[in-house]
Amino acid sequence: MHHIQGQARNQFQLVCLEQMVAPDSFVRVIDVFVDAIDLKSFGFSHAVVQEEGRPPYNPAVLLKLYIYGYKFGVRSSRKLEYQAATNLEVRWLLNEQTPSNRTISAFRKTNAMAFRKVFRKFVFMLRQADLIGGETIAIDSFKVRGQNSLKNNFNEKKIKRHLVYIDARIDEFANALDQADQQEEKEELKGKISLQKQRREKYEKLQKDLNDSGQEQISTTDPDAKAVILHRGVVNVGYTIQASVDAKHKLIAETETGDVNDTRALAPVAIATKETLKVEGFNVLADKGYHTGDQLSRCEVENIVTFVSPKEPASNDVDIFPISRFVYQPETNTYLCPANETLATNGTWYAHSSRGQKAAFRFQRYNTPKCKGCTLRTQCTKGKDNGRSIDRSEFAAVIDANNQRVNANPDYYKLRQQLAEHPWGTMKRQWGFDHVLVKGKERVMGEVSLVFTAYNLTRVLAVVGGIEGFKALLNKFSGYFQQISALFRAFKYVLKGFRPEINLQTELRSVV
Repeated sequence: MHHIQGQARNQFQLVCLEQMVAPDSFVRVIDVFVDAIDLKSFGFSHAVVQEEGRPPYNPAVLLKLYIYGYKFGVRSSRKLEYQAATNLEVRWLLNEQTPSNRTISAFRKTNAMAFRKVFRKFVFMLRQADLIGGETIAIDSFKVRGQNSLKNNFNEKKIKRHLVYIDARIDEFANALDQADQQEEKEELKGKISLQKQRREKYEKLQKDLNDSGQEQISTTDPDAKAVILHRGVVNVGYTIQASVDAKHKLIAETETGDVNDTRALAPVAIATKETLKVEGFNVLADKGYHTGDQLSRCEVENIVTFVSPKEPASNDVDIFPISRFVYQPETNTYLCPANETLATNGTWYAHSSRGQKAAFRFQRYNTPKCKGCTLRTQCTKGKDNGRSIDRSEFAAVIDANNQRVNANPDYYKLRQQLAEHPWGTMKRQWGFDHVLVKGKERVMGEVSLVFTAYNLTRVLAVVGGIEGFKALLNKFSGYFQQISALFRAFKYVLKGFRPEINLQTELRSVV
């Protein structure tokens, strides 16, 4: 018996790339998707070629390559160059074009904003196709490592620690210089002192830059990257990527990056999602990291109903009455304590603030002089001089309403984890998107938009039933856009008469 035999390597065969790519291959979806995009309207470089000079690669070719790379975890420009030369599917996708790694890398750096526009336009199209419901949105974040090492990230404490160490070294070398006898040894010590002084100037400048920025930390390689906790206390320098996921088919609706934590992220992401989807409002689900009074209040103003997990009270002393035992009475703006005494406020607003920022929120303080002779005093407070005081935030009403919604709908709130954790697990564990390859917030968000576009394409393909369903979806929207273009052309001359400077096609693309 013989083993299974293969074909001889020098055997001549009459085949083409089209035959070698499966009909349901994902590259065919990428090809159809990118060919349906008007790259010029999104601002891609070299979308319009000049008459002189060497012609550039069509940006569609490089966009296809990048979407393929982010989908299959191949993001390095050199690895993408290799794929373009050796991978049959990529050779089919690029029509046998083999751009260099420098061309591939430059395309990612110069088209960050265009990537974001493509992602948002795709989301808008999915919304119009009713694949994104726009009724329940989950917001969550994940951390990615940036192109900045931890040793090149500084906060005030770290800078002071370096300055103290440098001063100690200078004193050490200065004392040794006083005791040195040989000229050669003295010159060596003077050089060491000079080097330490130069290092001190470096850290003094970092201290000044940190103070001028008003931030709590500063990075020298990528100024936009911040020290973030990746998991289980592991700290690295990178970005906190915020994103919203629609409940209907777990499609990503919007993305942004901001501070190192989620405290101030809820309202910006929710409002941006509302603008992208063009809806009047929706329900938003988020974990307790987003539970901040001013963020909940901003969402309420925007007709966004929050279901954010409540935070535990600040006091965790189990030996005294919890704050839940103090009942707020809105009619009189007072609290009723466990001893049935009334805690009132003098009407003064106090403020909590953080370093370099305006007051985070205001609050009023409620207390009563009857605490001194109360028989329940030892169960109510550990203070010897003053009685129990209750601080009520200016956002207390909206916080209470949010907490009541979450407690009354526990099953509905559980959807949050199912929606938000699904995409991050796919992209980080399966696609290897746990670090970024570019520097600066704008370029990082361009890279995030690429991987999110690849994710949404993958999800849509599963929802619409394969590539034929996806083609039908694009054809539907192609006809929709053609109808609108025809409508605009009908009024072209009338409108141009009023505003001759208007480019109607540009205006149309900005609206649709």
